[in-house]
Amino acid sequence: MRVLIAGGAGFIGSHLCDRFLADGYDVVAIDNFLSGSESNIKHLANNPHFTLIKHDITLPLPEIGIFDVVLHFASPASPNPKSPVSYMAHPIETLMVNSVGTKNLLDLATMQKAQIIFASTSEVYGDPQIHPQSEKYLGNVSCNGPRSCYDEAKRFLEAIAFAYHRQYQTKIKVIRIFNTYGSRMRLDDGRFVPNLINSYLNDIPFEVYGNGKTTRSFGYIDDLIDGVVRVVGCEEMIGQVVNLGNPIEMTLAEAIKTFEKVIGKPLSKQEHLVPPDDPSRRNPDITKAKSMLSWEPSVDFVNGITKTLGFYKKS
Repeated sequence: MRVLIAGGAGFIGSHLCDRFLADGYDVVAIDNFLSGSESNIKHLANNPHFTLIKHDITLPLPEIGIFDVVLHFASPASPNPKSPVSYMAHPIETLMVNSVGTKNLLDLATMQKAQIIFASTSEVYGDPQIHPQSEKYLGNVSCNGPRSCYDEAKRFLEAIAFAYHRQYQTKIKVIRIFNTYGSRMRLDDGRFVPNLINSYLNDIPFEVYGNGKTTRSFGYIDDLIDGVVRVVGCEEMIGQVVNLGNPIEMTLAEAIKTFEKVIGKPLSKQEHLVPPDDPSRRNPDITKAKSMLSWEPSVDFVNGITKTLGFYKKS
């Protein structure tokens, strides 16, 4: 079995490389290192079942062989405009990798009759008006706001995937990923958990946006990877969308207090205005994942953040 992982040097992609190698696959990772890093996969350099290709998937794909599974996890994902790897810093690239890049991978999967799994996002729900968010919810998204380069790119990714499924019977499977954290996230990523860890390790103020009442649902990387593997193995998932996330909703103030308990001291903080189009609540309905995949997260925020912090302390 061979798997192609687009974005294989990224945070999630590199963990997918590890897991599929452990499961006996030959793994080909393709990445242009816009937001990914070779350091995430350097431990795989001498693995005879692993191949790394430096390439931008918005360009015609090189001759890379035949695959049973294609995983599209290539895209910037951070909404923080201060981060050099955020989608706001690379809006055109973000739109292109989720449109042209998606089409290139769809053409490959269609020709080879491979199943193709797409990393979509909870951001397709925008600033939701219903809670929790199920896969049937159509969202509340700005089509031209500062976050639209990511939100609408992922909505287009889903649209073209389903167009290929209807027209060519391409074996598509779509995952809507909710806030995920863990080892190998870049500390300059600009997202909430890396910012917490960066603040603590470098003794700098933690930037709080708003009054702390905004909510998120934090999922640990190991739980997400387990969910992706179950999606790959589930025939019923062809032509389906599924939420993968932790259904335990936390305010950001609660998450900060939890982190402060783990480190044993308070963080210094700087308050900022909430960015435009920032979702006020985020909470996945994972009923479908439970029923179709027998999946639900097992790592709570205390254990997950403790494991994540331990990784960065050793790095």
